[in-house]
Amino acid sequence: MIAYALTFGFAALGFGLAMNLWRLFKGPGVADRILALDTMVINVIGIIVLAGIATGSGTAFEAALLLAMVGFVGTVAYAKFLLRGDIIE
Repeated sequence: MIAYALTFGFAALGFGLAMNLWRLFKGPGVADRILALDTMVINVIGIIVLAGIATGSGTAFEAALLLAMVGFVGTVAYAKFLLRGDIIE
């Protein structure tokens, strides 16, 4: 049963990743593109977690945590750059 759930999870996250990629290229504004990148990071984190469940590897969960931290910092930096035009004050 877990194999079916993992397959469905991979398919759903892959579809979500494809839709975010489409929004990244077609997005009408810079804010939409930043939001698409942030959502893509969340989808990739989900894929890494599912891969960790599928393989039974604990290292995948640590990689997901690291990617979550880097994604958060990147999103904050992009948003700050949009608002002020400079990242470091």
